[in-house]
Amino acid sequence: AGIGKCVALELARRNARTILACRSRERGQAAVEEIRAATGNPAVLLRLLDTSSLASVRAFAQAVLREEARLDVLVNNAGLTGLPLSITAEGLEQTFTTNYLGPFLLTNLLLG
Repeated sequence: AGIGKCVALELARRNARTILACRSRERGQAAVEEIRAATGNPAVLLRLLDTSSLASVRAFAQAVLREEARLDVLVNNAGLTGLPLSITAEGLEQTFTTNYLGPFLLTNLLLG
């Protein structure tokens, strides 16, 4: 939804192979179908990613590196507010992990 979906839509309009990295399979698949219909680009894909989970970030990065020949653009767009305070299963503050640690780790893992 929001900025991320708009960016993905524009990349797909430019005929880019576009991977939507989403926490929710249902919402992500709906966005994929909407973007494919709006652009005619069949190369819009869904991959699950939760940047509040460093294990999810590592699994996503491994899959991208294994499945994709190259990665030209990475748009880190995850965002979460800090209310109420929440701790992840890995013992990290959820907002900080979602907004900073997860995207930082993802970027570094994808740099190769």
